[in-house]
Amino acid sequence: MDSPASLINTGLFDTPTVLRVRSQAGTPVTIPSSPFMKRLGCGTGVNVYLLNRGGKLNMSPWAVKKINSRCAAKQLGVYQARLNEEAKILKELKHPNIVGFRAFTKATDGSNCLAMEYGGEQSLNDLIEKRRENGLKAFPPAVVETVALHMARGLQYLHEKKLLHGDIKSCNVVIKGNFETVKICDVGVSLQLDENMRVEEPNAEYIGTEPWKPKEALEEGGEITDKADIFAYGLTLWEMMTLAMPHLEMLENEFEEEGDSMVESFDEDAYYDRLGTRPMLDTDALGSGYQKIVELFYLCTEEDPRKRPSATQIVQALESNVPVESPEVIVID
Repeated sequence: MDSPASLINTGLFDTPTVLRVRSQAGTPVTIPSSPFMKRLGCGTGVNVYLLNRGGKLNMSPWAVKKINSRCAAKQLGVYQARLNEEAKILKELKHPNIVGFRAFTKATDGSNCLAMEYGGEQSLNDLIEKRRENGLKAFPPAVVETVALHMARGLQYLHEKKLLHGDIKSCNVVIKGNFETVKICDVGVSLQLDENMRVEEPNAEYIGTEPWKPKEALEEGGEITDKADIFAYGLTLWEMMTLAMPHLEMLENEFEEEGDSMVESFDEDAYYDRLGTRPMLDTDALGSGYQKIVELFYLCTEEDPRKRPSATQIVQALESNVPVESPEVIVID
């Protein structure tokens, strides 16, 4: 979070204004200006803050997503439209593994403000980074399986609602406590699916995030289905086993001396060649305890979307403790 000095310098510590709105339950809520809330994280064009609603009723905290005030004017409309869409979608969703809707209003500066269930102070990505910084290895198999099951349940629910999440990755999974709850967040780029689980609108854009995109989302005219989420889900499990970002093993820590400075070397061509493929995984180093998750990772990251399991198949396999099987692919000439 920005220091008080930096906030003063940007003029953000002007006299705060507040806005009272009502939650779904009809409880009046005061939304303070951004500097008076703890920032939990940020995304493209938005910041997320913690709103403590304690008081006499000891109400649960909320996470508040707001448009970043420093956004370029030409991008402001895009981010506001996304936040509008996220609020619209989130309001219709109710599942223990999906961050819940609480309220939607406008801040006094005219920007939109989405209040959500507080799913946890840390994202899965935060925990991955901390584990790596502490010199630890992969998360224990039981923890990976717990996250895998809860994420799969959330995806199953979304897909049953004919919604493609569209940006599954560790940053969009929030964790409370010692993995007490696992919730998928950020449905702002979701796409509607038809009865065949294909993206309904022919010109709808799959946003995603580059390292987690499947091959079909990188090809012009590629058909996007629910299996795009499954590919990204598989890479999220890979993140937990490697504590790395997909395909950035191509970012080699090689340095070249240029005068007094050191310049990091990056093979850009190799990186782009690897996008949409299954990243390497050292299964020997992981050990036999990870076998089930490794098998799931391999199935979810098949290049052919038809060979990837559905979210329902993953849930059934993890709940019944049986191997996940690739769906039968029928090719019609």
